[in-house]
Amino acid sequence: MVIPVHDVNPARRTPWVTYALIAANFVAFVFLTPGVAGSLTGSGGSLAEFCHLQAFLDQYAAVPRELIHHRMPRLVPTGGTGVGPQGPGCLVGPPGYDKSPELSVLTAMFLHGGWLHLLGNMLFLWIFGNNIEDRMGHLRYLLFYLVCGYAAAYGFALTNPYATTPLIGASGAIAGVLGAYLVLYPKARVWVLVPFLIFLPLRLPAWIVLGLWFLLQALYSSGAGVTGAGTVAYAAHVVGFIVGMLIAWPLKPGTVPPPEPGGILFGRQTRGNW
Repeated sequence: MVIPVHDVNPARRTPWVTYALIAANFVAFVFLTPGVAGSLTGSGGSLAEFCHLQAFLDQYAAVPRELIHHRMPRLVPTGGTGVGPQGPGCLVGPPGYDKSPELSVLTAMFLHGGWLHLLGNMLFLWIFGNNIEDRMGHLRYLLFYLVCGYAAAYGFALTNPYATTPLIGASGAIAGVLGAYLVLYPKARVWVLVPFLIFLPLRLPAWIVLGLWFLLQALYSSGAGVTGAGTVAYAAHVVGFIVGMLIAWPLKPGTVPPPEPGGILFGRQTRGNW
């Protein structure tokens, strides 16, 4: 898969909401999510840290079964550790908190499973979010982002109504941003790195970059072409992308097309053609 690094599509206004979303995701990961210290050092962390993380995710992540059936399980991880017949493990007990499944979708959008998960999501949001915010305006863009995130989470839950694995990450909402970008700016040029022995820089139309991304997500969501697909909610990406396309479609007629780049341009040099 290609790695986008920059698009030749300057925005007219500062994307404050995109910046705020990126900052909020970093703050939630670094300061609120247990176990970050272990991920920084590369260690797996202790059993106590793992059990603490499990309890944290069970409380604040979106669980498909809870979203569909709107009830919590009788036993949840408590965050403590113990020793049972099969050895050390995490303790479970009755939940000591009231959890709103609907609100958990919101909190789950700002949780990530590791640095690679976080940085990958924020890279896509940084590159493509500013133009969607520019086109929609700050408030409408924020609402759009949240709607796509909710649609992605519930769409995944509908296809996996009995799944109990916590669903976390901004991927569903960002997939909506990518879908909107494909509709509004299909001909915008995107600089990408193509892994072929070395990373080759290429400038491709957005419809190729994002179309390829969507096709891969759709393929993986069917379980084809990937091992252990259950660890990634590909179906949530597909739903978020489609919802983003549908919401952005009415805005397409009034959207100013991106500038046509001439020659090999990069960074600030592209702004001279705007």
